[in-house]
Amino acid sequence: MSILRKRLSEFDDVLDADEIDTVSLSKICFHGIPDEPGGLRPLCWKLLLNYLPPIKSNWIETLKRKRELYNTFIEDLIVMPGESNTDDKERVDVTLHDHPLNLNPDSKWQTYFKDNEVLLQIDKDVRRLCPDISFFQQGTDYPCQKIVNANGQRLHHRVQHTVLKSANVERKGLGVTKQIAVSVRKATEDYAPLSEGGEAHWEVLERILFLYAKLNPGQGYVQGMNEIVGPIYHAFACDPDPTWRKHAEADTFFCFTNLMAEIRDFFIKTLDEAEFGINSMMSKLTNQVRANDPDIWLRLHQQELCPQYYSFRWLTLLLSQEFPLPDVMRIWDSLFADENRFSFLIHICCAMILLLRDQLLAGDFATNVKLLQNFPSMDIQIVLSKAATLAGKTL
Repeated sequence: MSILRKRLSEFDDVLDADEIDTVSLSKICFHGIPDEPGGLRPLCWKLLLNYLPPIKSNWIETLKRKRELYNTFIEDLIVMPGESNTDDKERVDVTLHDHPLNLNPDSKWQTYFKDNEVLLQIDKDVRRLCPDISFFQQGTDYPCQKIVNANGQRLHHRVQHTVLKSANVERKGLGVTKQIAVSVRKATEDYAPLSEGGEAHWEVLERILFLYAKLNPGQGYVQGMNEIVGPIYHAFACDPDPTWRKHAEADTFFCFTNLMAEIRDFFIKTLDEAEFGINSMMSKLTNQVRANDPDIWLRLHQQELCPQYYSFRWLTLLLSQEFPLPDVMRIWDSLFADENRFSFLIHICCAMILLLRDQLLAGDFATNVKLLQNFPSMDIQIVLSKAATLAGKTL
């Protein structure tokens, strides 16, 4: 029996059971979820991110309830002042006794203007997502009919923006995106909205992130969240089973929400010093480098090359900007299956540094900063195998 067939058989044994053994599922997913036949990764991620319950007979009810709830979010939270809120029974003017100059905090117009400040950043970010592939610029087969058939409720209509030239955007940096010159340029309309009746995948992500920000006002939207939701949506929207694929938007929203509940400390500045805050994570990484290769640690320390210069982005965005999308998804198989919830991320980051040992020991400050901020192309299995060794595991 081939290695692939043996691995597929292992997944079948776990996934065909009436009750999923989540421990066994995590163990086999940690070693990577086979890309073929398609459909395994979307299902496994839904289970690993606690969206689907282990008992399979509960799936239908859970999915129905969650997807209906998501539709309610769309109906309740994406309604513009001046529009009518319509259902099958009544038509109500939502702006009765309200107007754009109303300073009352309860004014729908005040909420609308405040939301647009957040929406402007989301709109920019989703338009620059994965410019090296065309997926997010393409149209979904399942546009949200409540939106595309309702004049004026498409979110990108609410903000004025300059359409970014996708070829000029480098997927590096959290916060300010660096602009670079490239030899091959894509047309500016690559990220243009599709015509009425259609939606590009980036437009779907814009809605997911906007709803997340609305429903989580204590955190809101933080630049970089687009890089977290993108791979999840890509996996679900490419599910070969249309009965799953048509609900990719709602399923992505809840899986993203569950994931953010675990890593949200990375995105909240006031929690930087918390146990799972970003500063604590960077300290753990530095300590692990020192323990495994004192020479590299000393070299970086002498150069005052702080981990904030490179690992802030690595850790916060779960390495989503350091590798091509297929490699990111392979990394996330292990991260989502990590029994210690993202402790393996530290091992991966440490492995990345150790694998650059010769270059780092030979390079000066400027060279090493550039090297770490632009991790060189490398077989992802080499990185993961090194990380597993550091963690005392086999991969």
